[in-house]
Amino acid sequence: MKLVYAHEMGALDKKAAEEFYLPTAVLMENAGSAAAETAAELLGGDVYAKSVVVFAGKGNNGGDGLVAARWLSAGGARVKIFLASPAAEFTGAAGVQLKICAKSGLAVTELKEECDWNIAEIAAAHADLMIDALLGTGFKGELGGNYKRACLLMNGARADVLAVDIPSGTQADTGEADENAVQAAATVTMQLPKPGLYLYPAAELAGKVVVAPIGMPEALTEQAEGNKYLLDSEIVRDFLPIRSGNCHKGEAGRVTVAAGSPGYTGAAALCAQAAVKAGAGLVSLYTPLCSREVLAVKLTEVMVKGLIERMPGVLGGGAAAEVLDAAAKSDVLAIGPGLGTSEATGEVILNILENYEGTAVIDADALTALSRKAEILPQLKCTKILTPHPGEMARLCGLSAAEVDVRRIELAEKYAAEWNCVLVLKGAPTVIGCPDGTVYVNTTGTPAMATGGCGDVLTGIIAGLCAQGIEAEAAAACGVYLHGLAGELAADGCIGFAAGELAAFVPEARRMAENGEI
Repeated sequence: MKLVYAHEMGALDKKAAEEFYLPTAVLMENAGSAAAETAAELLGGDVYAKSVVVFAGKGNNGGDGLVAARWLSAGGARVKIFLASPAAEFTGAAGVQLKICAKSGLAVTELKEECDWNIAEIAAAHADLMIDALLGTGFKGELGGNYKRACLLMNGARADVLAVDIPSGTQADTGEADENAVQAAATVTMQLPKPGLYLYPAAELAGKVVVAPIGMPEALTEQAEGNKYLLDSEIVRDFLPIRSGNCHKGEAGRVTVAAGSPGYTGAAALCAQAAVKAGAGLVSLYTPLCSREVLAVKLTEVMVKGLIERMPGVLGGGAAAEVLDAAAKSDVLAIGPGLGTSEATGEVILNILENYEGTAVIDADALTALSRKAEILPQLKCTKILTPHPGEMARLCGLSAAEVDVRRIELAEKYAAEWNCVLVLKGAPTVIGCPDGTVYVNTTGTPAMATGGCGDVLTGIIAGLCAQGIEAEAAAACGVYLHGLAGELAADGCIGFAAGELAAFVPEARRMAENGEI
């Protein structure tokens, strides 16, 4: 499903009216009806005699809320409407809806005097549901005045809040939020979802997100600018490789992994084992010689080979040739997890990457090596899949980790094109940028995955999928989605599972995606 920035949705609204003869009033009626339908679901399916409080702003978002109020009232709900701006400031389609509500006998109160706020507080205290229709996708900056006070009132009441399009006080494009932004139990967003609903902190404030069609024809929505998509099971199902009935291990893909050093053998083991669990036919792990015995014991399905060392755990010059020779006979190279950050090992990593021409999944210590010489990234001959977390990304592009986290969609898109790579920017949510400008925002995962080693597992999954013959973009997208889904299955609603348990759930996650069970 396509994601749209606020201005892109605004352009669609304008085209709807000017080119498709769908006036704002019609779209508002449909949006309000959809909001009322979601409200009914939150109320258990029956709105009769339920108390619903609607807080409305003067814009189109408020107009959607007024339509919802009317529909709920028609269904027998006891509805009270509170206006955060004077009624005279409700113009256009929202103004028309306010007049209809007033003419229909709905209780409408302008929040002007302290007594009006007292009425609102009492109504909110006894509500079965509140509807936040104060501010829509155009909000930026800080909440103030009546809008801030109304948000505080909703957040302080016991009833659930349904946000219309986006919780008031949150930004549709970035997910940034005012400290007093509305905490919704659910958000009904219109026609196409907005990125901010899936970016933190707004993602946590939005609750369950419902995408509601409001009558825009597909011919119109296909004209939406940008190439940003929610990464869902439908996309993944189309991307996943299909295995023939007579496939053998050589045809299922060969993976070379360069990883592990003393103290970090776990990273190498997690990565290699994940490649196996992702479906790769043959996985070979190349690791510093002093780590070979430990990893050979850890891994029974992986061929483990030792690399030349300058000293224990530090790769020697001949190691690059060994890895390049092995990678040339494989379908994909995964490099970096726990390999070491010494200058000598970094030189070996750069030597490998500057001379490799296949597909490389580049993670962890390999990203650290590249950050010392980031100018070579666009010139590398290999097909690159970079998998940085915000700290690693910050070192690569010269920003702070905090700024990377806030700008993850923008930066994934920018640097995927600039570095001619598939950029998997890990986090909540993980964002995949592709060289052609396509961006995927992942929808799977759990906070339980905030544990060491999960990133190493992701590298192995992506490499394992790459080896099976699908394009780098598809492997990255599928890998990220299955990694998050496997995390959900492993956690089973609890915090405290170890990364080593994650790979075991990848086959089940893949089966579910292939069979359309999610």
